[in-house]
Amino acid sequence: MRALFIAASGMAAQQMRVETVSQNLANMSTTGYNARRAEFADLHYQQMARAGTINASDGTVLPTGIQLGLGVRPAAVSMMLAQGAPEATGGDLDVAIEGRGYLEVTLPSGVAAYTRDGGLKRTGDGLIVTSDGYPVAPDITIPEDARKISINPDGEVYAYFNDQVQAQLLGQFTLTGFTNPKGLEAIGSNLFLETEASGPPNAGTPGEDGLGTLRQGYLEESSVDPVREITDLIEAQRGYELNSKVISAADQMLGATTQVR
Repeated sequence: MRALFIAASGMAAQQMRVETVSQNLANMSTTGYNARRAEFADLHYQQMARAGTINASDGTVLPTGIQLGLGVRPAAVSMMLAQGAPEATGGDLDVAIEGRGYLEVTLPSGVAAYTRDGGLKRTGDGLIVTSDGYPVAPDITIPEDARKISINPDGEVYAYFNDQVQAQLLGQFTLTGFTNPKGLEAIGSNLFLETEASGPPNAGTPGEDGLGTLRQGYLEESSVDPVREITDLIEAQRGYELNSKVISAADQMLGATTQVR
């Protein structure tokens, strides 16, 4: 009874879809989060009668044949790249990326990771880091006596001091782009790692080479659309129920077969 295995694969697919939707809804308030979408593909087919097979001595061929599908399989959970709305925070070290690109951070292992979460902080030594304490590359240190910090769209960081009229340039943030951002590996904490699928990182100055710019005092909101997610959740739930009904029907058919005398 192929229907049992086909429906079981359908239930597993809809379960994965629900899990993806739940992940999106759980992160609807996560800074810089991009929604994910579960994608599926049909499994291979059993060729009971192949299309084009000669069906008679006069050369007549089967126009369609008989192909029985064996269910569905997960193909990908793809990241839906979209710009989140900017949320005003007023923080000196809050920066939203408007356009393409990621901030580069350095993990404790020395490996470079990438993020769109611009909620930056500074350590007791004045070093600019992420909320988890990872230094943002290139390293920029804010002097203890700085009374105000300014970050322009090009990523230049300026400090203002009480005894100086002119601002002092402390450094400049860079942004990193990828040929295929969907190929990045998510490791949690709003961080991504380079993979062979993403292509090598291309670091550059904000506003150049197709990279976005920075907006101080703002954070990028999640791009999750709650209405769409709830709609997908209802569809997945109905699909799961329908597949379970197929299993019940197939079980009843098998039961009728075993009762034949």
